[in-house]
Amino acid sequence: MKLDHFAVAGATLEEAVAHVEEALGVSMGSGGRHPRYATHNRLIGLEGGVYLEAIAVDPAAAPQEQPRWFALDQFQGSARLRNWILRAGDLTQERALLPDHAQRIVEMQRGDLRWLMTVPSDGVLPFDNLFPAVLQWQCTPPVGGMTPSGCQVERLLLTHPENKEFGRLVAKLTGDERIIVEAGEPAMRIEIMTPSGLRVLT
Repeated sequence: MKLDHFAVAGATLEEAVAHVEEALGVSMGSGGRHPRYATHNRLIGLEGGVYLEAIAVDPAAAPQEQPRWFALDQFQGSARLRNWILRAGDLTQERALLPDHAQRIVEMQRGDLRWLMTVPSDGVLPFDNLFPAVLQWQCTPPVGGMTPSGCQVERLLLTHPENKEFGRLVAKLTGDERIIVEAGEPAMRIEIMTPSGLRVLT
Protein backbone atom coordinates (compact mmCIF):
# COMPACT_ATOMS: atom_id res chain seq x y z
CA MET A 1 0.00 0.00 0.00
CA LYS A 2 1.08 3.58 -0.64
CA LEU A 3 0.51 6.88 1.10
CA ASP A 4 -2.56 8.56 -0.37
CA HIS A 5 -3.33 11.55 1.84
CA PHE A 6 -3.47 13.12 5.28
CA ALA A 7 -6.47 14.66 7.06
CA VAL A 8 -6.35 17.73 9.29
CA ALA A 9 -9.57 18.16 11.28
CA GLY A 10 -11.04 21.23 12.89
CA ALA A 11 -14.13 22.25 14.79
CA THR A 12 -14.93 24.16 11.60
CA LEU A 13 -13.51 23.84 8.10
CA GLU A 14 -12.18 27.38 8.36
CA GLU A 15 -10.13 26.44 11.43
CA ALA A 16 -8.74 23.33 9.74
CA VAL A 17 -7.75 25.29 6.61
CA ALA A 18 -6.13 28.05 8.68
CA HIS A 19 -4.09 25.48 10.62
CA VAL A 20 -2.69 23.98 7.41
CA GLU A 21 -1.97 27.31 5.76
CA GLU A 22 -0.26 28.75 8.84
CA ALA A 23 1.86 25.63 9.33
CA LEU A 24 2.98 25.27 5.71
CA GLY A 25 2.82 28.82 4.39
CA VAL A 26 0.81 27.78 1.31
CA SER A 27 -2.82 28.25 0.28
CA MET A 28 -5.28 25.36 0.10
CA GLY A 29 -7.46 24.76 -2.93
CA SER A 30 -11.12 23.88 -3.23
CA GLY A 31 -12.85 20.69 -2.07
CA GLY A 32 -16.38 19.44 -1.64
CA ARG A 33 -18.88 17.58 0.52
CA HIS A 34 -19.27 13.98 1.70
CA PRO A 35 -23.02 13.24 2.02
CA ARG A 36 -22.58 9.91 3.83
CA TYR A 37 -20.96 11.50 6.89
CA ALA A 38 -22.02 15.15 6.40
CA THR A 39 -18.47 16.49 6.25
CA HIS A 40 -16.77 18.91 3.88
CA ASN A 41 -13.17 19.55 2.93
CA ARG A 42 -10.57 21.52 1.05
CA LEU A 43 -7.45 20.05 -0.54
CA ILE A 44 -3.85 20.75 -1.46
CA GLY A 45 -1.60 18.55 -3.58
CA LEU A 46 1.83 17.46 -2.39
CA GLU A 47 4.63 15.94 -4.44
CA GLY A 48 4.70 12.24 -5.28
CA GLY A 49 0.97 11.65 -5.70
CA VAL A 50 0.10 12.52 -2.10
CA TYR A 51 -2.28 15.23 -0.91
CA LEU A 52 -3.52 16.90 2.24
CA GLU A 53 -7.11 17.64 3.19
CA ALA A 54 -8.66 19.94 5.76
CA ILE A 55 -11.92 18.39 6.97
CA ALA A 56 -14.74 19.19 9.40
CA VAL A 57 -18.36 18.42 10.10
CA ASP A 58 -20.62 20.24 7.62
CA PRO A 59 -23.18 22.16 9.73
CA ALA A 60 -25.45 22.58 6.71
CA ALA A 61 -25.94 18.84 6.13
CA ALA A 62 -27.42 15.84 7.92
CA PRO A 63 -25.36 12.62 7.87
CA GLN A 64 -26.68 9.54 6.12
CA GLU A 65 -24.70 7.46 8.60
CA GLN A 66 -23.25 7.95 12.06
CA PRO A 67 -20.87 7.72 13.83
CA ARG A 68 -18.86 9.81 11.41
CA TRP A 69 -15.53 8.74 9.94
CA PHE A 70 -12.21 9.96 11.41
CA ALA A 71 -13.89 10.01 14.87
CA LEU A 72 -15.15 13.49 14.06
CA ASP A 73 -18.13 13.14 16.39
CA GLN A 74 -15.65 13.16 19.28
CA PHE A 75 -13.46 15.95 17.92
CA GLN A 76 -12.77 18.83 20.30
CA GLY A 77 -10.16 21.51 20.67
CA SER A 78 -7.82 23.15 18.20
CA ALA A 79 -7.46 22.05 14.59
CA ARG A 80 -4.80 19.37 14.21
CA LEU A 81 -3.51 16.48 12.14
CA ARG A 82 -6.10 13.75 12.64
CA ASN A 83 -5.55 10.82 10.25
CA TRP A 84 -3.41 9.34 7.53
CA ILE A 85 -4.77 7.29 4.66
CA LEU A 86 -3.17 4.55 2.58
CA ARG A 87 -4.13 3.54 -0.95
CA ALA A 88 -4.71 -0.15 -1.72
CA GLY A 89 -4.83 -1.89 -5.07
CA ASP A 90 -7.55 -4.36 -4.05
CA LEU A 91 -9.07 -3.36 -0.74
CA THR A 92 -11.39 -6.34 -0.51
CA GLN A 93 -8.40 -8.69 -0.45
CA GLU A 94 -5.90 -6.47 1.36
CA ARG A 95 -8.16 -5.68 4.30
CA ALA A 96 -7.13 -9.07 5.73
CA LEU A 97 -3.87 -7.31 6.69
CA LEU A 98 -5.79 -4.93 8.97
CA PRO A 99 -6.91 -5.43 12.57
CA ASP A 100 -10.45 -6.82 12.76
CA HIS A 101 -11.86 -3.51 13.96
CA ALA A 102 -10.43 -1.71 10.91
CA GLN A 103 -11.74 -4.05 8.21
CA ARG A 104 -15.22 -2.60 7.63
CA ILE A 105 -15.50 -1.15 4.10
CA VAL A 106 -17.94 1.57 3.04
CA GLU A 107 -18.67 3.11 -0.35
CA MET A 108 -17.87 6.81 -0.54
CA GLN A 109 -18.70 9.57 -3.00
CA ARG A 110 -17.86 13.25 -3.42
CA GLY A 111 -19.17 14.71 -6.65
CA ASP A 112 -17.70 12.60 -9.47
CA LEU A 113 -15.23 10.87 -7.14
CA ARG A 114 -15.94 7.30 -6.03
CA TRP A 115 -13.92 5.17 -3.64
CA LEU A 116 -14.05 2.35 -1.11
CA MET A 117 -12.71 3.05 2.37
CA THR A 118 -12.23 1.38 5.73
CA VAL A 119 -14.39 3.07 8.37
CA PRO A 120 -14.98 1.27 11.70
CA SER A 121 -18.60 1.09 12.84
CA ASP A 122 -17.82 3.42 15.76
CA GLY A 123 -15.76 5.76 13.56
CA VAL A 124 -12.60 5.26 15.64
CA LEU A 125 -9.57 3.51 14.14
CA PRO A 126 -7.30 1.25 16.24
CA PHE A 127 -4.43 2.56 18.36
CA ASP A 128 -6.32 5.64 19.55
CA ASN A 129 -7.34 6.52 15.98
CA LEU A 130 -3.69 6.57 14.83
CA PHE A 131 -4.00 3.49 12.63
CA PRO A 132 -4.36 4.40 8.96
CA ALA A 133 -7.62 4.31 7.09
CA VAL A 134 -7.25 2.50 3.75
CA LEU A 135 -9.01 3.35 0.50
CA GLN A 136 -9.29 2.09 -3.04
CA TRP A 137 -10.09 4.65 -5.71
CA GLN A 138 -12.81 3.66 -8.17
CA CYS A 139 -11.96 6.62 -10.36
CA THR A 140 -8.89 8.67 -11.23
CA PRO A 141 -7.35 9.87 -7.93
CA PRO A 142 -8.03 13.59 -7.42
CA VAL A 143 -4.42 14.54 -6.67
CA GLY A 144 -3.62 14.64 -10.40
CA GLY A 145 -5.97 17.56 -10.88
CA MET A 146 -4.63 19.66 -8.01
CA THR A 147 -2.38 22.67 -8.49
CA PRO A 148 1.18 21.73 -7.42
CA SER A 149 2.13 23.26 -4.07
CA GLY A 150 5.86 22.61 -4.14
CA CYS A 151 5.51 20.71 -0.85
CA GLN A 152 6.87 17.22 -0.22
CA VAL A 153 6.46 14.84 2.72
CA GLU A 154 9.81 14.11 4.34
CA ARG A 155 8.67 12.06 7.33
CA LEU A 156 5.55 10.92 9.15
CA LEU A 157 6.23 10.30 12.85
CA LEU A 158 3.70 8.28 14.87
CA THR A 159 4.07 7.72 18.61
CA HIS A 160 2.07 5.31 20.74
CA PRO A 161 2.61 3.31 23.96
CA GLU A 162 2.04 0.08 21.99
CA ASN A 163 4.62 1.10 19.41
CA LYS A 164 6.01 -2.39 18.80
CA GLU A 165 2.67 -3.93 17.82
CA PHE A 166 1.60 -0.77 16.01
CA GLY A 167 4.87 -0.62 14.10
CA ARG A 168 4.64 -4.30 13.17
CA LEU A 169 1.19 -3.81 11.66
CA VAL A 170 2.24 -0.67 9.79
CA ALA A 171 5.27 -2.48 8.36
CA LYS A 172 2.95 -5.20 7.02
CA LEU A 173 0.95 -2.57 5.14
CA THR A 174 3.65 -0.41 3.61
CA GLY A 175 7.40 -0.36 3.24
CA ASP A 176 7.50 3.44 3.06
CA GLU A 177 10.67 4.42 4.92
CA ARG A 178 9.27 7.89 5.64
CA ILE A 179 6.83 6.39 8.16
CA ILE A 180 8.36 6.08 11.63
CA VAL A 181 6.65 4.52 14.66
CA GLU A 182 8.12 5.24 18.10
CA ALA A 183 7.16 4.90 21.76
CA GLY A 184 5.30 7.77 23.37
CA GLU A 185 1.89 9.24 24.04
CA PRO A 186 -0.53 8.90 21.08
CA ALA A 187 0.47 11.60 18.59
CA MET A 188 1.39 12.19 14.97
CA ARG A 189 3.33 14.80 13.02
CA ILE A 190 4.45 15.31 9.45
CA GLU A 191 7.66 16.97 8.41
CA ILE A 192 7.09 18.67 5.05
CA MET A 193 9.59 20.45 2.81
CA THR A 194 7.90 23.59 1.49
CA PRO A 195 9.05 26.40 -0.85
CA SER A 196 10.03 28.29 2.32
CA GLY A 197 11.86 25.41 3.99
CA LEU A 198 11.09 22.49 6.28
CA ARG A 199 7.82 22.85 8.19
CA VAL A 200 6.10 20.62 10.76
CA LEU A 201 2.38 19.88 10.74
CA THR A 202 0.81 18.48 13.92
